[in-house]
Amino acid sequence: MAAEKGSREAEEEYVYRISTAAEWEEFQKNGSIFGGELDKSSGFIHLSKLDQVTLSLFHFLDSVSEDQSIDFVQSTLQNFFLNTKVDLYLLQIDAKKLGDGLIYEIVDGSNSFPHFYGPSRSFSPLPLSAVTKAEKLSLSGTE
Repeated sequence: MAAEKGSREAEEEYVYRISTAAEWEEFQKNGSIFGGELDKSSGFIHLSKLDQVTLSLFHFLDSVSEDQSIDFVQSTLQNFFLNTKVDLYLLQIDAKKLGDGLIYEIVDGSNSFPHFYGPSRSFSPLPLSAVTKAEKLSLSGTE
């Protein structure tokens, strides 16, 4: 159960989404997405703060060139996508462009996660214009 619904927290500059290649392709084609089945059934788009995506991602904003993959050693990303055989992308999203539709909620008693509901909590699609960077992920040790 979500607590402190409506909290804007300490105004993260960026929030992140892990997308499959198919979702990222659809996102670019349509200009927005409603996310996957979990997002649709929840009524919001699941996002993360950077430290929730991975524990060992270093210098994401500065050290990864456009055609270089990010290499993860051990991460929470592996916990959710451990046996995936599809390409994944990490989307960096400008939190300010999501406005008051971005809500931080405590989901497990202590960890606050960003969720995008859209304006007036109407479950609006996540706009492509909010994505500032997309990087293909490379998970080491997942074979």
